[in-house]
Amino acid sequence: MRQQAWQRFGLSGQQRQRGARRGAVPAAAAVVVGALAMGALAQPAASAAERPDTVQQGLDALVHSDGLPAALASVNDPDGHARSYTAGVGDLATGAKVPTDGQVRIGSNTKAFTAVVVLQLVGEGKIGLDSYVDTYLPGLVRGDGIDGRHITVRQLLQHTSGLPNYTKYLDDDIHYYAPRELLDRALKHKADFDPGKKWAYSNTNYVLAGLLIEKVTRRPLAKEIDQRIIKRVGLRHTYFPARGDVTIREPHPHGYYQDSAGAPVVDATEWDPSWGWAAGQMISTNSDLNRFYTALLSGRLLPTAQLAQMRTTVPAGAPFADGARYGLGLVSTPLSCGGVYWGHGGSTTGYETRGGVTAGGRAANVAVTSQPADETVMDRVTGVVDKALCR
Repeated sequence: MRQQAWQRFGLSGQQRQRGARRGAVPAAAAVVVGALAMGALAQPAASAAERPDTVQQGLDALVHSDGLPAALASVNDPDGHARSYTAGVGDLATGAKVPTDGQVRIGSNTKAFTAVVVLQLVGEGKIGLDSYVDTYLPGLVRGDGIDGRHITVRQLLQHTSGLPNYTKYLDDDIHYYAPRELLDRALKHKADFDPGKKWAYSNTNYVLAGLLIEKVTRRPLAKEIDQRIIKRVGLRHTYFPARGDVTIREPHPHGYYQDSAGAPVVDATEWDPSWGWAAGQMISTNSDLNRFYTALLSGRLLPTAQLAQMRTTVPAGAPFADGARYGLGLVSTPLSCGGVYWGHGGSTTGYETRGGVTAGGRAANVAVTSQPADETVMDRVTGVVDKALCR
């Protein structure tokens, strides 16, 4: 992988940063599917109905017009009716169909899970939201303009800490990263700004939040997420991969990476996800994400006070849509029909996910199997979510 690929994760200038992203392409690490542009690899969509509605039409366009290998969606109305959609091809090498509601890597949606655990611990009196990081991890966070004695837990969860984004400084090869190694990569660099002075998306905040959870609970982050969230609300297709587990357990579409237009399209489905850890390592399905965000917004995961804190927002920039606001691991995004929806979204190698829940209880989540490099394509992905939630 080239350094430029990592910069696409952190993004600058006119590019859009899209959460936890991995961009390596070492020849020995993945199977090259072909040298064709992604658009030339698009296949006929799998119709979810005899007369495609606006969601199906949106997915079909992402495949046929925008050249994404596959697109999936799940939509739930307030009465509990659910519908899943697919378009494209699940495996470019074999031409296999896209599995309905297949598992995908959910990238930075993981941040919402991490934030919920932190806020549960706040509700239990084990963590102070406005306490300094050094209270729990003394001496760990030090660097040029960086001091854990002046960064609060709230600032970690809201991306106002000023901590540099470690994803800009990872190696070119694909391998296992320990959480402390990810943090150390960030701490070698100068703070982006003084704590509380600005907002800037940084995965380092959530790696540190994961370390905080492990220190306070004395249990692995994955177990805390599993016990406190996954089992509690019945997410049957959601899990935090163990160290060394690069597979996706259940039926899933393959995820693909393309370094640049015209470059080989690479199957990145089983690249090591450890570089995302508490910021982006989890696997789920669109329907499970709908269930998670619905449970969260309905108060099933957090006490009223902590949910209110989670929904207290500040203006956000990239990687989110215009008008989006960031709470504590939760994002509000304006709807074209009025109001907002609450979710997060995520980007990781081979997969992009967007979605959330409205105040009226309608939920939708969309996944595609390659990270859109074009801004307009990314806007069309979020546009499908908007259509699903507004219809």
